[in-house]
Amino acid sequence: MYQTINITIPEQTAHLIEQIADKKSISNFVEDAVKYYMDHAGKITLREQIKQGALQRAERDLKLTQEWNSLEGSSIW
Repeated sequence: MYQTINITIPEQTAHLIEQIADKKSISNFVEDAVKYYMDHAGKITLREQIKQGALQRAERDLKLTQEWNSLEGSSIW
C-alpha cells in the first residue's frame, strides 16, 4: 500500500533529485534513499551503542584481567 505525502525540500535538493531520477521514478528514488539512510543510520547507532558499552565496562574488564593474571602467577593451581 502506498501513501502520498507532501514534503518541503530546498530547491537545490529538488534539482539534484530531478537530475538523477526522471519524474516517474522520483518516488522510487526517495524510497530507496530513505531505506539506505535508515540502514546506514541504524548501523551507526549500533556501533555507537557497542562503543559506549565497551567504554562503560572497560574498568571492570581491566580489573578482571588483572585478577586473572595474578591467579595465573600464583601456586593455587
